[in-house]
Order: sequence, then structure tokens, then C-alpha cells
Amino acid sequence: MTKKSPARTPRITIREVASDAGVSVAAVSKVLRDAYGVSDALRAKVQASMDKLNYRPLASARGLRGRTYTLGLVFPDLRNPFFADIFVGVNAALERTQYQAMQGVSVSASSLVEAMIDRQMDGLVLIGPNETNERLNDIADRIPLVAIGHHDLKEARFDTVNNDDQLGARLAVRHLCQNGHKKVAMLSLAAPVSTVINQRELGYRLEMTEQGLGAAINIVRAPQVLRDVQLTVRRLLESRDRPDAIFCWTDLMAFEAISVATELELSIPQDIAIVGYDNTVFCEFAQNRLTSIDQSGEVLGLQATRLLIERIDGRSQSEHFVVTPRVVARASSAKVG
Repeated sequence: MTKKSPARTPRITIREVASDAGVSVAAVSKVLRDAYGVSDALRAKVQASMDKLNYRPLASARGLRGRTYTLGLVFPDLRNPFFADIFVGVNAALERTQYQAMQGVSVSASSLVEAMIDRQMDGLVLIGPNETNERLNDIADRIPLVAIGHHDLKEARFDTVNNDDQLGARLAVRHLCQNGHKKVAMLSLAAPVSTVINQRELGYRLEMTEQGLGAAINIVRAPQVLRDVQLTVRRLLESRDRPDAIFCWTDLMAFEAISVATELELSIPQDIAIVGYDNTVFCEFAQNRLTSIDQSGEVLGLQATRLLIERIDGRSQSEHFVVTPRVVARASSAKVG
């Protein structure tokens, strides 16, 4: 005997909301569209009825009227805790709006972006895109777009929100040198290399040179795979010319560097100092006490969302917001000697 599927609960309609609120269907429609001239009293009355009846507007139907009130977020990876900070900022920006954020994960902005466009999302935020300006401009020509972590601004027809990555790297090296460390290596990312990586490596090189340590420049790279990071750090720490400090391009890599150094029974920071990037919540943990460069992921997410909604509302001129980083010093890089 074939088991019958449970009957679906009938979907509440806009007419039922209007009847419950004691207003016209047109009035409910204006509230849903966030139309000009809607009073706070009308908005509150309609919202109360929608909440009471558990009414949810069909995204597809709203898309036919112009907007779906959905935004697409594309992350390159969800293992990095810094991306959670960005998502918190996005949600904070959307708190008092009708918009909802839908997220996906993709190293490249290809099929996932096309799927989001096909689903009539109103705009996209790409986090750390490994894409050319040509490709990003192509996307921006079809849908409002903001990129977080993309420094190539030449002829950009989209908005960007960036941390000053070059300055952040310089601050990390300067901090280590001021605390007595002279052989500072950088643990960077192997391909695909983004404009963020390029800027941080450039900042590292420039500051090492300015500190008179150009001969000690040492950039090692590893894929963002924990096992590969561990092997790379182990080789670095077991080398004959071992550095006395490592500047890691993310906290995620820095935590692994701390783990490997601990396994090798090296003292932090006496034998090896470690600095990360992102100042994620795990830096505060007693087993890490990680010095890190704070670029405020929440601010990046909040500002990207603000710019995207402005784009959706009609702004066409590109804007580029930059966050100034700062050093948050902890025990992993304390003064030695």
C-alpha cells in the first residue's frame, strides 16, 4: 500500500493579510514593496497581521514585480572563522530591512553566481573573489555587485570593501621588529593567489626592507589545507636557518603554526613568535593568545551590505570603502631578550 504524503498547509495569501489588517490589498502590496509614502502606522498594522498569520511572500512573485528581497553571498571557504564575522555584519545591516541573505561556497564565482542570478536575487556580495576585473565587470553589468577583498580597482564597475592589506602586513612586521624579532618569515597562500595575498606579501617585503632586514625576507606558501600548512610550518621550524618569528596571512594558518611549534617543544614567543591576521574570536583562547591584525570582519560585512542596497536602489557610480587595520597584541609575539 502506497503511503500518502501529508497534505500541505495552504499558503496564506495577500488578500487574507489585508482582511485581517482591515486594509486594502493595494495597501499590503505597498508595504511589501516598501513603497514611498507608506506610514509607520500602516506598516506596523500590516506587519502585525503578517506575523499573526505567518505570511511569507513568494520570492518568485516578488521578482516579477521587480525585487525578490534576497541577496546572494558567495564565500570561498567556510572553515575560516573570519567569514563568520563578515556574515554577522551582513545580518546586522539587514536587521531592519526586508532583505534576506542566502549564502553559498565556491572558490570561483562561476556556476554558483549564475545560479543566484537565475534565481532573481537582487544583488551579490562576493567575498575574496579570485576573479579578474573583466569577469567581475561582466557580473556587475547584469546584477548589482560588491566585492569584499578585491584590490584591483582599475575600471571597476562594481563596489568594493577592503581592508588596507598592505598596511596590515607592514604593521605585523613592524610590531615583531619592535619586540626584538629580526628573522621574520611570512606564511602565505599558494595558488590561487588573490589581490589580498599580493597586497599582504608586498607590505611584508616593503616593511622588512624598511627595517633593514631585506636579506631576511622569506615567504613560504601553502594551500589552505591544514595538513599542508602543518607540513610547511614543520619544514620551516626544523630548517637550519630557522626564523625567530612567523607572520601568517590568516589566523587559521597561525593556529596551525602554534600547534606545530608546540609539538616541536618550541617556546612561544621566546623560540618563535607568531602573528596572525583577522583577529578572530579564537585568538583570545588561552592556548593561542595570538597577536593578530584586526580588520573588523563585521564592519566589512556591514559596509558591503550598505553599498549593495544603495546599488539596488539606483546608485551607479562605484564606491570603494577601506578599513584601516590595527595590531591587537597578545602573548604570542611578546618582547624577547
